[in-house]
This record gives sequence, C-alpha cells and structure tokens, in this order.
Amino acid sequence: MDFDFSDDQQQLRDAARRWVDKAYTFEHRRAAVEAGGFSRDTYHALAELGLTALNVPEAHGGMGMGAVEAMVVMEEMGRGMVLEPLAQSFMAAKVLSQYAPEAVQAHWLPRIASGEALVVLAHQERRARYRLDKCESKAAQTSNGYTLTAHKSIVHAGDHADAFLVPALLDGQQALFLLERTAPGVTTRGYITQDGSRAAEVEAEHSPATLVTTEGLAALELAVDTGSAAVCAEAVGVMDQVLRITADYLNQRKQFGVAIASFQALRHRLADMKMQLELARSMSYYASLQLDTPAEQRRRAIARARVQLSQAMRFVGQQAVQLHGGIGVTDEYIVSHQFKKLTQLEMTYGDGLHHLGEVSSRMQETAGVGDA
Repeated sequence: MDFDFSDDQQQLRDAARRWVDKAYTFEHRRAAVEAGGFSRDTYHALAELGLTALNVPEAHGGMGMGAVEAMVVMEEMGRGMVLEPLAQSFMAAKVLSQYAPEAVQAHWLPRIASGEALVVLAHQERRARYRLDKCESKAAQTSNGYTLTAHKSIVHAGDHADAFLVPALLDGQQALFLLERTAPGVTTRGYITQDGSRAAEVEAEHSPATLVTTEGLAALELAVDTGSAAVCAEAVGVMDQVLRITADYLNQRKQFGVAIASFQALRHRLADMKMQLELARSMSYYASLQLDTPAEQRRRAIARARVQLSQAMRFVGQQAVQLHGGIGVTDEYIVSHQFKKLTQLEMTYGDGLHHLGEVSSRMQETAGVGDA
C-alpha cells in the first residue's frame, strides 16, 4: 500500500503552509485573540485559497476532495494555531452532501464553498457529557415547516456563524435541523475560550428551522467523527511545532557553559516527545482513512485514534512546558499558547477517558483472544 502523498496533496499542503507562515504569524494570532477570537476577513482568506470548498462536491461549486486532503490542511492550520473554525466547513459539507435534501444542498453548499456562509455544528448540551444520543432539545412540525426549542453550548464561533446544524427530538426520535442565526427566537452569547478562539451559547425558542434528516443520530455521528479526524490532524500540526520549538530552545539555552541539549536526560525526554508525535501522526492518518468506511467501523477507528491522540497531546504539551521551565507558561511565549491549544483540543468532541470508554464498548467478544 502506498502511503505517500500525491503531487496535488503536497501542493495543497505547501499552499496552506505558505499562507500560515506569511499571513498568520504568532503576532497576528495574538492580535486576533485580543480582537475577539474570530475574524471574518481571515475566514474569507481561507475561502480564497479554496479551503472552505475542499469537501464540497463539484456539482455544488466545490473541489470534491476527500478526508486526506482535509487532514493535510488541518495539520497546517495546527502549525499556526489558526482560530477560525475551518473544520466546521468540512463537517457541514460532509453532512449536508450525504443527508440533506437536494434543495437544501443547492442553497447552502455553494455558499459554504465560497466562504459566504459559515455553518457550524451546535450539538453539545450541559447534561450530555459528550454522549451524542443524549438530547433534550425539541422540534415540532407546524403548518409552515418546523420549529426548534434548544440550548446548545460551546458552539464554535456561534455568535458569528450564519447557521447551525442542530440535533433535536422530533416525535421522540433525534433529527437534524439547519437553523439560521437570524431566525426569530434565536439568541447567542459569545465568549473567548481557553485557547483564544471564539464560542457561544446558542438558544432557540420556537424558532423556524429546516429539516436536514430524520436520521439525526447517524448524521450527528458523521459530523462529530469528521470533526474528530480534523482535531487529530490539527493536534499533529501543533505538536510538530511544539517539538521543533522545544528542540531549538534546548540547543540555545546554556547551563554550566554548554547547551542543555547535551544533557542526556533531556535528550531522552525530547526523544519520548518525538515518539508520541509519530504515534499520533500514524493514528491521525488512520482516522482520516477510515472516515468513509461503514459507520460502526468508522466510529471504532475514530475512538481508537482519539485515545492515542489524547495521550500524545497531554504528554507533548506537558513535557514542552517542563523543558522550557518558567518561560513555558508565560503569555508572551508561544509554547504556553500551544499548550492551551492542545489542552482544549484534547477535550473537543470527547476527552481521552470518554473515547477509552467508546473503544471498550465497541470491542467484539473475541477481541484480543486467539482461536482455541
């Protein structure tokens, strides 16, 4: 099996990397955080690169690319700790293209591809604890369509998004709806998250919404799995930068007249960081390659990848701070922001313990047992 990236994928990576290096420096990111954690201009810049159109079918104005291309791009977004929720466009395109009626696709997918519309997932509820089958939001059918009553938490860029994908109970069964932010009865309360990005609480009170699919749980699982694969790739990009910066620091910092990189104990810790990074990278590849497999196989693969990524993110982030000493936790130094980014990514769409439980619950009866 050939695991090399194609020429097109490598060119896509190079284009994304050049943009991050030139247009999204650490100073630019700090200014973006101070300005509120989301910039529509930056999101439009990503759209001009064609990145918001990546997973949109060609029939709706997109590039029609797949999970591997999305992974390549998200690694580069991780290198720059880009605040704008590009992964949400991948999630929305995936779900709408597979589940939405043709009329809904024709209205929204071209706008997602062009960057005109930012559609984000709004699914987390306070009592759910990462479980996707726990939903208290309610939907009702009316003579004109459907209405939603819901309260969703930690919605990426929720007070700037144009629409939300919202799971809600319809006649006792979970369905998925598309809710516009400007719809009557919709209110948002935005705030800055731990890593400097923007999120919001989103509430709807008998708000008109569009039905995407009555197969709400299956569509939600696909959206979250797509987002989890993006989290894995983004984390690899962050950790790759953390390792590079930490190695540079060890080569520059001196004690007793020599660079501390010459100390064997520190070299061993750096080697352990590198090992965790490469384990994470291989599992990120695995997660993306499994996105188009049947649902049960996909869910099992994503959970496995997230367990390994959780361990790697915690280890690499904590070791980087330890090896830098006091400077590693100062706001002026980039490693402290990378550490916060990894901490938040580790808890996005389920932390390590949650996914370990998912792996355990999806084990087959003969898992790890040879034939008698």
